[in-house]
Amino acid sequence: MKKVSLVISILILFSMLLAACAPAAEQPAADQPAAEQPAAEQPAAEQPAAEQPASGKTVLNVWSFTNEIMTMAVAFEKSHPDVDVVYTMIPMTNGEYQTKLMATLGTADVPDVVALEAAFVKSYVESDFLADLGELLPYAEEMEVYPFVTDVGTHEGVIKAYAYQATPGALFYRRSLAIEYFGTDDPAEIQTLLGDMDKYLAAAEVVKEKSDGDTYMVASNGDFMNLFYANREQPWVVDDTLTVDPMVDKMVETVKAFRDNGYEARATQWQEGWFAGMNDTLTDAAGAPKKIFSYFLPTWGLPYVLAPNATSADGASTTVGDWGVITGPLPYQWGGTWLGVMKETSQMELAKEFIRFCTLDEENLTNWATGVYTNEYLKAIDPSVPEGQSQAAGDFVGSQVVVKKITASFDDSEMSAFLGGQNSYGGFAEAAPNVSARLFQGSDDAIQRALNDPLNSYLEGTIDLDEMWSLWKDAVRNEFPDLTIP
Repeated sequence: MKKVSLVISILILFSMLLAACAPAAEQPAADQPAAEQPAAEQPAAEQPAAEQPASGKTVLNVWSFTNEIMTMAVAFEKSHPDVDVVYTMIPMTNGEYQTKLMATLGTADVPDVVALEAAFVKSYVESDFLADLGELLPYAEEMEVYPFVTDVGTHEGVIKAYAYQATPGALFYRRSLAIEYFGTDDPAEIQTLLGDMDKYLAAAEVVKEKSDGDTYMVASNGDFMNLFYANREQPWVVDDTLTVDPMVDKMVETVKAFRDNGYEARATQWQEGWFAGMNDTLTDAAGAPKKIFSYFLPTWGLPYVLAPNATSADGASTTVGDWGVITGPLPYQWGGTWLGVMKETSQMELAKEFIRFCTLDEENLTNWATGVYTNEYLKAIDPSVPEGQSQAAGDFVGSQVVVKKITASFDDSEMSAFLGGQNSYGGFAEAAPNVSARLFQGSDDAIQRALNDPLNSYLEGTIDLDEMWSLWKDAVRNEFPDLTIP
């Protein structure tokens, strides 16, 4: 396949990467693309490392868009006392992170290691900017890294990025509502009831009928996008030609059915109504209370999205302890952070060792996932570590070896209590092996976003299906003029 222009892809992403996180007035869900993490997780401004490089030590420059990997950088210094990791954090707002990164190419300012977010990692992996990390593959095999994690960082047989986490998606459902409408809240039984999209659609009718329309199966039809895109047989671009896989048609058919039949609340991801459904404060235009039966969220969605929003701001309404989790009707993946080495680095071997440590080291991944990296732990290594810098237990790592060893330790965790006693880590461990990311392409984000507005107009009934596809193809043609569009 002829490479779709990286420059075009990046320019498109600059203007759109954080649109889904910005607060705005309520609008139909198809307007909003799925964000990779909540806005609160995004840094507000560039924050270079707190101290100057230590004299007599080898300097490794690491760039990222959040402070997350700073925790591993400090841990790396403990096991590599002759190394000083200079950590620079640049926000993704308006594409600032990528703009500054691109500006360093061919200069002495090029970083050694870069963090790459799921929305744009493939554009960089498909480029010539990153070094070949194939020599780390034996470690990946030893750690039994989930195949979809490795696939994202691979292009034409060359692996250029590894991730320390895996982000399989799941379906979170309200236990009390499940008992009311289906007579059980048992995860195994609920999975059987909702095991494919046809069953999920049929269950939505049951929920609507038994609740007299006061409970919606899902808050936003935007929640469906990752599921269907992840389960295509063909990528968007095949032999320089735009291709519409049957799963995309199925996605349009499904969201139309949910809209027309009143199965979704018409909330928008990352906006007030979407969050309100998590704590039972959602109301319709007349002020009547409404409930949401289920949410599609990935691993990070539990601690960063669902749990923090399960109790209303005034504390009067809470759903804590009333959630369960299943793999849901379709396997999918959502978000994640990969690490790559810039080809122009002057510290190639050290940079590769940093990536091995962060993504493929059993002890580090175990510490990361189980809450060992507290602020006190990090300050004992480096007293200048900012207050609050730490990693709480629960992030789902990319190594199956580590996952198998630590899953039982989450039986009595805070997140398991949130899920009515269900082991959250175990739920994601069940979902992860079924995820595939083999179709990821650098142009995916732009092509999928181009469908949002036409799809929304179709759902609103202002255009028909043929007009929707025509408008979408026109938008894709404008972004990728060299692409054949049938």
